[in-house]
Amino acid sequence: MKPVRFPDGFRLSSLSSAHPRREFDCGEALVNDWLWTKALQSQEKHLSTSKILVDPDKKIAGYYTLAVGQIDFSDLPRDVARKLPRRALPVALLAWLGVSLGHQGLGLGTRLVAQSLGDCHEAGQTFAFVGVILDCVSDAAKSFYQQWDFAELPGNPYRLILSAKRLAAMMHK
Repeated sequence: MKPVRFPDGFRLSSLSSAHPRREFDCGEALVNDWLWTKALQSQEKHLSTSKILVDPDKKIAGYYTLAVGQIDFSDLPRDVARKLPRRALPVALLAWLGVSLGHQGLGLGTRLVAQSLGDCHEAGQTFAFVGVILDCVSDAAKSFYQQWDFAELPGNPYRLILSAKRLAAMMHK
């Protein structure tokens, strides 16, 4: 996959206390609250990492948070579970992603997903996982992620997976 290009003047960086988190509003209370109150603490405890997209005015245009986790073999779709051990398996988590209301409609969400998946793929060269998991906060979010070939987990329509095999294929286009 080609490097993700953000618009001129936009910069991606690791979350820090210097970022104006409380000014961020993407229209989803849960996504806002994570960034405002939990993202930095989680990062400081080495539970997740958050990348912040800052616009030319130094405002947060968007962000994503990645973490690692496990999923039980029985929770995976058949095509992903085939030939895997019947136990808890490692996954990458696209835990949170949001674009501020003032920056929506500019394609930043698509670029942030591409960057987050690129980060997962790169990490997967060192720490293996069977897929990237995410939980959708709405039907609109679910529809957005399904454009990236994320598929529903059996019995949980708002928890989606992108298999590591599919991710690798995307990265080598």
